[in-house]
Amino acid sequence: MKLLVIGCGQCGGRIADTFVLLNKKARLKRGIDIITNVLAVNTDIADLSGLYHIKSDYQHRILIGGQRTSGHGVGKMNEIGADLAKEDGDKVIETIKATKRLSEIDAFLLIAGAAGGTGSGAIPVLTQQLKEHYREKPVYNLIVLPFRYEEMTEERSIFNVGTCLKSAYLAADAIFLVDNQRYVEKNSSVKKNLSKINYLVVKPFYNLLCAGEETNPKYIGSRVLDAGDIIQTLIGWSVIGYGKARIPRIRFPFTEKLDFRQKSTKTLRGAQAMDEALGELTLKCDPTDAKKALYLLTAPSEEMHMDLINGLSDSLKGMATEAIIRSGDYPREKGSLDVTVVLSDLVNSRKVMDYFTKTINYISNAKRRQGGIEYGYRGIEEAFKDIPSLL
Repeated sequence: MKLLVIGCGQCGGRIADTFVLLNKKARLKRGIDIITNVLAVNTDIADLSGLYHIKSDYQHRILIGGQRTSGHGVGKMNEIGADLAKEDGDKVIETIKATKRLSEIDAFLLIAGAAGGTGSGAIPVLTQQLKEHYREKPVYNLIVLPFRYEEMTEERSIFNVGTCLKSAYLAADAIFLVDNQRYVEKNSSVKKNLSKINYLVVKPFYNLLCAGEETNPKYIGSRVLDAGDIIQTLIGWSVIGYGKARIPRIRFPFTEKLDFRQKSTKTLRGAQAMDEALGELTLKCDPTDAKKALYLLTAPSEEMHMDLINGLSDSLKGMATEAIIRSGDYPREKGSLDVTVVLSDLVNSRKVMDYFTKTINYISNAKRRQGGIEYGYRGIEEAFKDIPSLL
């Protein structure tokens, strides 16, 4: 699957920057391209200047709202970020039109932090504009939820998250949710933490995107998981996870048939990788809430047998009991057995509902402080209408 990636705001730009490295890795190690172009969109010149891998010309690092913000950002006011994206969104569209091999793109992926100003406001607006211009291409969002300290100390962040999530849900074909807090190392520096988090967010996409782009018959699976399978799986709230089990170097060259103990060990490794993938999902959730799911097994061809495939399928179906499951194999890695899992169409994400509830409380408190009407509790579905849309 080939993506065109757009990072919105500081957080989105840095993760998009890491996608450039992912494509370089795919090109160097596998001779394939999985990212056709990467853009960064921001209202802050300093944030655009702080990127390392996205090309530094104005067609790849796109400043919006320069006249209104003087290149200094929107100060966490995501309504302004949305307005500036509406005004200058044509800059992004024109750059995309100039992308080489535009026809090869399978989907767009827009990335932003939900708690900020520019990214939070711009991502749903740019998503809507892309859907209007490229109706045949899916437009996905990857939205990063705030750290715990941001939720506790920055009340405005909660409002931004609620309005961003609602607006993105109305615009995007699917939204990958990422919980920043899951990746924090308490004793590491801020810079090291953020770099590692960005890498861990991007890493699960590697094999998933590569599998359908292989051209070497040696590495094409018996059941290829390609762009069509991914597109049919992704809808609404989604999460992705990745697990790995090491394969020991010890071999038994004089054993013609697989010993039952070896076969059992291989199946156990698959279960271990699947458990790790489900345990490392980008957002903690209940797999039974997923209506769609997929998994990709990446391992040396000699490690993949039917019992392993059946075991992985049974394992995922046992967790995501309501999901339609697609699967594929990718005979690529050496020395490890990797499993990538996507859960999609999550009908009841507790984390998202919590943000909506907190946003409604924020609006209610603001109204009360201003002498307006207090909302009170009316149920999440009805109160959802009271969260402003950025579109």
